[in-house]
Amino acid sequence: MSMTDPMADMLTRIRNAGMAAHAKVDVPSSNLKVAVANVLKDLGYIKNFKSISDNKQGVLRIYLKYDENQTPLIHEIKRVSTPGRRIYVGKDEIPRVKNGLGASILSTSKGVLDDVAARKAEVGGEVICTIW
Repeated sequence: MSMTDPMADMLTRIRNAGMAAHAKVDVPSSNLKVAVANVLKDLGYIKNFKSISDNKQGVLRIYLKYDENQTPLIHEIKRVSTPGRRIYVGKDEIPRVKNGLGASILSTSKGVLDDVAARKAEVGGEVICTIW
């Protein structure tokens, strides 16, 4: 059976693994998911990730990050643009999450970037998700 929104599935798996205090979570891999995981690592929301190859699609293993009280650093992660309703923004309309405490992840012509990097590169694009 095919999946309608693989990116929403990845974000839901990360959210559920954080609430259950798991150390890692496995998701089916794709180039977009690897790029989003790279941005999450650069922002400091996850420890690390690695791609594991199998005979099929491959697996993306994401290692979650917790603070000293074992609460996950990802408080909220939400899908913005869906397959049924794509949300595109220009360079001046990139949303601020929690007044700068969170981040938006965008798919731009210069690759997958967080909101700060997209503003610096002066590009807009599709808002994939927001996180804080």
